[in-house]
Amino acid sequence: MRTLIVSDLHLGSLTRTDVLRRRELREPLMAELGEVDRVVLLGDVLELRHGPVRDALASSREFFEELGATMARGEVVITAGNHDHGLVEPWLIARGQEPGPPPLHSEQLLQPAAVSPALERIAEWCAPARVTVAYPGLWVRPDVYATHGHYLDCHLTIPTLERLTMGAMERVLGKPPSSLRGAADYESICAPMFAWRDAVARDERTGSALNGIATVTAWRALRGETTAGAASADGRGIRSGYGERLRGHARRLRTRALVAGFPLAVAALNRAGLGPLRSDISGEELRRAGLEAMGQVADRLGVGSSYVVFGHTHRTGPLPGDNDGEWRSPGGARLLNCGSWVFVSVFASDTPAENPYWPGGCVIVDDEGPPRVKRLLQNFTRAEIAPPRRRQGGSSSQPSAASR
Repeated sequence: MRTLIVSDLHLGSLTRTDVLRRRELREPLMAELGEVDRVVLLGDVLELRHGPVRDALASSREFFEELGATMARGEVVITAGNHDHGLVEPWLIARGQEPGPPPLHSEQLLQPAAVSPALERIAEWCAPARVTVAYPGLWVRPDVYATHGHYLDCHLTIPTLERLTMGAMERVLGKPPSSLRGAADYESICAPMFAWRDAVARDERTGSALNGIATVTAWRALRGETTAGAASADGRGIRSGYGERLRGHARRLRTRALVAGFPLAVAALNRAGLGPLRSDISGEELRRAGLEAMGQVADRLGVGSSYVVFGHTHRTGPLPGDNDGEWRSPGGARLLNCGSWVFVSVFASDTPAENPYWPGGCVIVDDEGPPRVKRLLQNFTRAEIAPPRRRQGGSSSQPSAASR
């Protein structure tokens, strides 16, 4: 059975960075799916932190219907990540109410209707394809395990909001990262934090702190990027040049304060017991820290020397030039990351082939042989793949002829 694995679609994103909402960007994926027997949607399939699940479902229905038609004779396997943990939360709650529930293993195979109404609806849209839910991961074959990878935040040394909330919960429960063993331990740390965020977004759209905009802005500043000139690009620069210069000066001062204070803030977080954390957020450190953390998860889930396919960090790999040693856990698990299907400007560049964060990654698993990383959107330019700019009033403008 040939299997294609994709992760981090984030369908329904308010920022419109989910590229699969656009038909022309779905075509390479659908063409590839015509050559496989099974597709695994490896978590963060929906973006449930931006607003109500009904909005994400409405935005994604066209994708699921096309997916079902393409996989009419095959199987669609869906698992959940941190941004769509709400898809499996109803099942986890019901499971907790059972007398003496069985242990939470690395793989539970479930029918969509037994998990949540949202997954039941998605399964209906995917008909006639057969839909199965797997959580927290799927044994694709005896030596290949696939999971979203969100458990790695319990071990990450990058001070993301996710990592800090995991650190706080670890302290509340008295479960340091070194004590975590198996899926049940990870869920005890992660699920309460995910449930809180899902509850915030249940009835209305969320603000920038939860929908990721504030994080992207802060990371852009810490990486030495600026947004100077953005406000004058709408034609107001001539009328308010002096005021814009003042605002630009204020932005630069805030950026300098952020950059100067970041190492001090990280040191304070370490003293508070939320670490260990590091203030290095370079591309090299993001890769190294993510792989080291995922290696710990693989070993603690007991997968041995199997291949482990994950997403979550959006960093496709291993790619040519990567250090193979970084992509192995201490216990011998061989890691692969299938990347994402979102366009995030802070990680974007004009050279898709050289950019490990470029959207469109997947992993192909055949009946035998090593799993293979494949990238399906390398022929699209930045102008073609970036979200259409919005006109005043909120509607999206169409790309110009030059960008098409």
